[in-house]
Amino acid sequence: MTQYIVPPSLLGWWSADGAPLALDPQSVAAAIHSIHDPLYIINTTQGYALGVGGNGTIGPNPPSDQAYPMIGYVPPMPAEHLGDVTFCLDHGIRFPYASGGMAAGIGSADIVEEMARAGMLGIFGSAGLSLQRVEQAIDRIQQNIPGLPYGFNLIHSPHDASLEKGVVELYIQRGVTLAEASAFLDMTINVVRFRTHGIHRGPNGEIVTPNRVMAKVSRTEVATKFFAPPPAKMLSELVRTGLLTQEQAQLAEQIPIAQDLTAEADSGGHTDNRPMVTLVPTMIALRDKAMAQYRFAQPLRVGAAGGISTPASVAAAFGMGAGYALVGSINQACVESGTCDEVRKLLAAAEEADTTMCPAADMFEMGVKVQVLKRGTMFAMRATKLYELYRDCKSIEDIPAADRASIEKTMFKTSLDDVWNQTVQFFQQRDPVQVAKGEKDPKHKMALIFRWYLGQASRWANQGIPDRRLDYQIWCGPAMGAFNYWAKGSFLEQPENRRVGVVGFNMLYGGAVMSRIQALRSQGFHVPEEALHVPPREQADVMQRLGIG
Repeated sequence: MTQYIVPPSLLGWWSADGAPLALDPQSVAAAIHSIHDPLYIINTTQGYALGVGGNGTIGPNPPSDQAYPMIGYVPPMPAEHLGDVTFCLDHGIRFPYASGGMAAGIGSADIVEEMARAGMLGIFGSAGLSLQRVEQAIDRIQQNIPGLPYGFNLIHSPHDASLEKGVVELYIQRGVTLAEASAFLDMTINVVRFRTHGIHRGPNGEIVTPNRVMAKVSRTEVATKFFAPPPAKMLSELVRTGLLTQEQAQLAEQIPIAQDLTAEADSGGHTDNRPMVTLVPTMIALRDKAMAQYRFAQPLRVGAAGGISTPASVAAAFGMGAGYALVGSINQACVESGTCDEVRKLLAAAEEADTTMCPAADMFEMGVKVQVLKRGTMFAMRATKLYELYRDCKSIEDIPAADRASIEKTMFKTSLDDVWNQTVQFFQQRDPVQVAKGEKDPKHKMALIFRWYLGQASRWANQGIPDRRLDYQIWCGPAMGAFNYWAKGSFLEQPENRRVGVVGFNMLYGGAVMSRIQALRSQGFHVPEEALHVPPREQADVMQRLGIG
């Protein structure tokens, strides 16, 4: 069979003018990894090469007899330009890279502050914390990084609407202007109130929205609601209660609830395990449909989360059109996270198959699941057992004696009656309605008792309670295993060396390198194996390569 070789098309000519010509694999790799240098694909008598620097001329005529035929070109690839530049401009950051609001303070104030200082965006994980604890975090962050960007998580609380309302009121009172809305199944008036607070017209007639919502979703039906104006009924209710003026409500009809929407793929915690390669393009198509329908003045953006943990996955996210990348699991394994050293060690040893789904504490009765680490802990198996008992039994008294004895001994380590007494004390302070409902409804009482274990399990993990190690609930996605494999043999293999800044810098730099590699391949250039691996680099090295300093 005849093989046909398509001759390269001539783009122009390249003159060295003292610049190096990369021919051997090592020099080609070095050229590709120098992300701020333009690359010219040159056709030489020895094969394709890369011209680094020099002068490229477009056109059929060589400028001199020393010029090489140029068949391709790859521009500089600064990490700042990997995503949507408007995302960085709107949030006041340098890089299109964010750390998600991991619940129970795992997305800590330390993470938020370090991300801000590195030119990235950090979200504090307020879900599951008391209002007092959240306010303490606001105090610290506002004091430590004045003028720098930050955000706070706002988790959907279907069983405690007063808590969700209280968090929003706190954010408004304390001047928190960015909320990451997560785990929402439907729109709530609390989200609308936060988004529309302070809305007004600017000096040029433009609509100004001081508060931003970054929605984290994995379902199109939920995304559609965030990429739409606030529901008319909710705006009317806010006007009726005096929280909005009629004029503000009319302005709110012209804005999206969320300008930024994070497509949450196969992640830790609440997740639908969607593949990023299908979810991100779907959300982008939905974004385009919403823009065509509503003609918002504010551009809608889609970010990517879930599975982002290597240079290749970062490049893939941006290659699909993501405006920003958001990480979680890999930052939980960093020293700044709000968990304990023992958990960080477990995360650093995780492989890609070491996660599983199990019942969620906050939506236990609904059968909602979260993704957790299964290696080194028995939490997932035990939590699943509790849900099976809840599903099959009508009340605590209906639980078979052997099963009750087993869970009291291995999980609760006390009697269920004692757990109920602790539960009553907790909800009398937080939400007395739950106690009254539990005393009337045996099924609800059982759910509250079982939720005690699920809720405590994450606290035991964060605090590193030694005798509860087998009960640690550690939210984690398969991204953790991919990161560990990439980091193996480097300084980042050890959890004590993992800091969110240096991890983020490496993700961005590696993503830029991988993007250059793909740009070369798309023009017929064979990239040598030496260039394909982007190893972790120490902070000073990677910062220099990023052009920081």
